[in-house]
Amino acid sequence: MSIVGHLINGSLSEAAERTQDVFNPATGEATKQVALASKETVEEAIAAAQAAYPAWRNTPPAKRAKIMFRFKQLLEDNAEQICAMIGEEHGKISHDAMGELTRGIENVEYACYAPELLKGEHSRNVGPNIDSWSEMQPLGVVAGITPFNFPAMVPLWMYPLAIVCGNTFVLKPSERDPSSTLFVAQLLQEAGLPDGVMNVVNGDKIAVDTLLTDSRVQAVSFVGSTPIAEYVYATASAHGKRCQALGGAKNHAIIMPDADMDNAVAAMTGAAFGSSGERCMALSVAVCVGDEAADSLIEKMTEAMQGLKVGDYTDASNDFGPVITEAHKNKVNGYINSAEEQGATIVVDGRNPQVAGFENGFFVGGTLIDNVKPGMKCYDEEIFGPVLLVVRAETMDEAMQLINDHEYGNGTCIFTRDGEAARYFSDNILVGMVGINVPLPVPVSYHSFGGWKRSLFGNLSAYGPDGVRFYTNRKTITQRWPSSGVREGVQFSFPS
Repeated sequence: MSIVGHLINGSLSEAAERTQDVFNPATGEATKQVALASKETVEEAIAAAQAAYPAWRNTPPAKRAKIMFRFKQLLEDNAEQICAMIGEEHGKISHDAMGELTRGIENVEYACYAPELLKGEHSRNVGPNIDSWSEMQPLGVVAGITPFNFPAMVPLWMYPLAIVCGNTFVLKPSERDPSSTLFVAQLLQEAGLPDGVMNVVNGDKIAVDTLLTDSRVQAVSFVGSTPIAEYVYATASAHGKRCQALGGAKNHAIIMPDADMDNAVAAMTGAAFGSSGERCMALSVAVCVGDEAADSLIEKMTEAMQGLKVGDYTDASNDFGPVITEAHKNKVNGYINSAEEQGATIVVDGRNPQVAGFENGFFVGGTLIDNVKPGMKCYDEEIFGPVLLVVRAETMDEAMQLINDHEYGNGTCIFTRDGEAARYFSDNILVGMVGINVPLPVPVSYHSFGGWKRSLFGNLSAYGPDGVRFYTNRKTITQRWPSSGVREGVQFSFPS
């Protein structure tokens, strides 16, 4: 059985005291193993990044950008192979994997803009013969810790921008689906990146804790569940590091009585069940204003869900694939069970679907649950599976209050034809990413991605302008050249 190893200082390594099985979630079979890095292996990667930093820091931004241009082309040339790797280990259907990769490539394109992003600001004659300017300088060695659900896209949120800003990088991807992440990093090496600038260490908590506590690591980016995000942020901050830690979500959609229900149902079907609901931006709660809207949604959604196809990644006619592990399958089914036990109505039951030829796969079918209320476990917690909950509210204000009261504030949307309602919603909802008739309001690469409340720990969001701010330190320089032969008196007052 092959072993997925590490990329350290430009070379592949299978160094491991321990290994862990990597599964094909559609078959339930272990297909390879991943090396779990020891503390010493992670420290080797950090040392390689630290050694590469001085030369890379002084490489002109235009030359860094040229490498990213070549990297972008290599990603496009190898897209089918990357998507197959994602499908084999994550279970994501080929068209969904291609969408993930495309959004990741957009962030590489943004990184290609480095000379513009890093040019700083200049003011001449802020005082007599005094000039002042700012520079965006890199931090040093920075690290990323990424989740299983987007093994290509989320790492591409982090290291292309960090690297073009002049930093060196150590990535710890998910050990559940590591192959595509490692392969993409190898493509960056092929694009001409100097050895040691980009390093990948596969591992578990030992690797994470080493990155969080090593004094040579200046900043940490993280995407994952809220409990781990909170741990990462607290630990990194306690060790003097800059940290952005993106956590979980419970994304609500408000369905107004005037909504175009057919379009709303079509939009929500993809947003709720795409990628098996394993997205931090998955739309998991529909809050219907009025029973008429709720009944119409239930009727049309039930009909739409009859045609959903769940299966293996190689069949592009499938809508979504399995969840990542058997344990997660049981967890998602447990949320459905709890909803039923707590008085909700299971309208469409996706527990234990039969997928011919893949009887041992980790599949959960699309599930629709009505009459859900706050306080139910399925409502309060993030399910991270293909489950759509329906909550009934009497007014728009009541619906918005549900969203504002929830501990998560990642994404939300409203379906309406009323511009006044849409404007009021976007102005007053306490959520970081808002859609108006857009169910997955994931910002494009030149904006920034991040939620509010317990969906983001740290002051700066991911990628885009906030990403540049996160991966750089602003330095302001004030300069004066006095005229020769002119003697100046001592000044004790504060300069103005």
